[in-house]
Parts: sequence; C-alpha cells; structure tokens
Amino acid sequence: MSTTRVIKANGIDLFIREAGQGPLVVLCHGWPELSYSWRHQIPALAAAGYHVVAPDMRGYGQSAAPPDAAAYSIFDLVGDVVGLVKALGATKAMVVGHDWGAPVAWHAALFRPDIFTAVGGLSVPPPFRGRGKPLELLRQGGITNFYWQYFQAPGVAEAEFEHDVARTMRVVLGGRGLADPNAAMFVQEGNGFLGRASAEEPLPAWLSEDDLAYFTEAFRKSGFRGGLNWYRNLDRNWELTAPWQDAQIDQPSLFIAGAQDAVITGLIGAKRINELERVLPNLTRKLIIDGAGHWVQQERPDEVNAALIKFLREAASR
Repeated sequence: MSTTRVIKANGIDLFIREAGQGPLVVLCHGWPELSYSWRHQIPALAAAGYHVVAPDMRGYGQSAAPPDAAAYSIFDLVGDVVGLVKALGATKAMVVGHDWGAPVAWHAALFRPDIFTAVGGLSVPPPFRGRGKPLELLRQGGITNFYWQYFQAPGVAEAEFEHDVARTMRVVLGGRGLADPNAAMFVQEGNGFLGRASAEEPLPAWLSEDDLAYFTEAFRKSGFRGGLNWYRNLDRNWELTAPWQDAQIDQPSLFIAGAQDAVITGLIGAKRINELERVLPNLTRKLIIDGAGHWVQQERPDEVNAALIKFLREAASR
C-alpha cells in the first residue's frame, strides 16, 4: 500500500507517492500524466524489495508549478530528482522515466552518475543531441505543424485543453493516444491537438472510468501550463546541454516501449531505436511489447513490472 506526502526538494514542494523499503527507485512520469500513472509499478516494486518513490513532477498535479516557463529546463527537472533523493535521506538511487520523464531519467544518469546507478526509459529513447535546436530543425525541414510547435505559444494549447478537461483526458489517454503518427503528432490547422475526436468512444481495457476521473480532476485543478512549459524549453535545453555533446550514459540501462507507439515509429524516434547503443553502451535489454501503445506501463503492467524488477536486481548486483 503506497502513502503520499509533500516533500521539499530543490526549493519547491513535490507531491510524492511512496512504498516499500530497500534501495531507492525514483519513477518519473510524462505528459499529460501524474505519479498516479505508476499505480501498477509502485506496489510491485515495493513487494520486490525497493523503496519506490513517484513524484508529481514539477508543474503537475499537487506539486509546485513555477509561473515562469524558464523554470522548466532540463537542469531544473533533473535538479528536482537530485533534490528528491537528498530529501529522502539517500545518496544513491535508480531512476526510471516514461515519456517526458524518460529524458529526465536519461539526463539524471548523464549529469550525476555519482547518484544514479542505473537508468530505465520507457517510450522515449535517450538523448541524441543533434546538429541544431530541435524547433529550428523542424522549420528548416519545412515542418510547421508538429505538436511541439503547436505547444510553443503560451495560452494556445492551454485554452484548448482546459476548455473541457474531461474530453481532453479521455481523448489523449483513452482515445486518440499516440498510436497513429499522423493523427497524434501533427496538428491540422483549425483542429487543434485534439482534432475532432469524439469523447464518446469507450475507454481501452487498461484505463477505467475511475482512473480517468482521477486524471481529469487533477488537471482541472492544476491546468496544463506547467506541463506545456517543459516543451517551451526544447531549444533552450539543446543550448544548455552543449557540454554533453556525444556523451554516453555508462550505467546499466533498460529501454521499454510499445510496438504501436508513434514515438518510436514516427518522426523523432524510429532512427534512434536502432542506435540506442551509441548512447547506452551498457544497455541490458530493449523490450518492444507487441500490441502496446504509448502508455506502456499502464497498458501492460505485468510485462513492464517483470522487466523492471529483473533489470533493477541485475543492476544492483553489478
């Protein structure tokens, strides 16, 4: 059984779920999610002998949401995880992230190998720092309607998502999802990110009405600006990470994704999946789960949990 509390880390309040005793494992969620997204992993990892902690990340849920978009750089996000480890009284941790939480986990391992002894990423491959700023490269390639671009102007995506939060969460998590790259990642003019998707479609088996209600109520209270501000630092993060150009993550690592996830089949991720070892020389496993989509730890918890436990145990024994 997990418990919740608010803890001060890196100068801000972070709401956390935690369970178990043993080596520390930090679980970082993505967009538009919450610590609740790890509801299937927390008890399983705790039962396997770990102290599992999943925060509502900066800008989400019951954690602090600084108003300035500049407060959401990759340094701030990793700083929160480092601060969380310290606030929990630990000096070492293993870190796992999904979606946007994956880049946080990868960079935590990259920036602070003295703290993070093993790293796992779900859905989003490790950082390949390219030849230029991500948004500039999209424009140079003639792309103007990628969802990253739609999220840049403050207030635009917020207005769309907050107009009907229940519909937003039903469409993003339970309906439209990230299964079709063209539908999910490119915004058609006049249709917004959600397009014309119906909110009446039945939910997938892995997402209950109670689950959806939890997400909906949380985002109704917090709004969406905090999470969107992560995207508003994409080009800035490229600038900030210049010292780590071509750097590798040497800790034991694990990658998991759903075979139907557009992140690994679409514009950004397909090539990177075939080149994981360039950044992860100690990659222990690349698990691509047939039939699963983007929300892989919620869709296929048994397979994800088994892979995580095996990985964490092997990493700890090294």
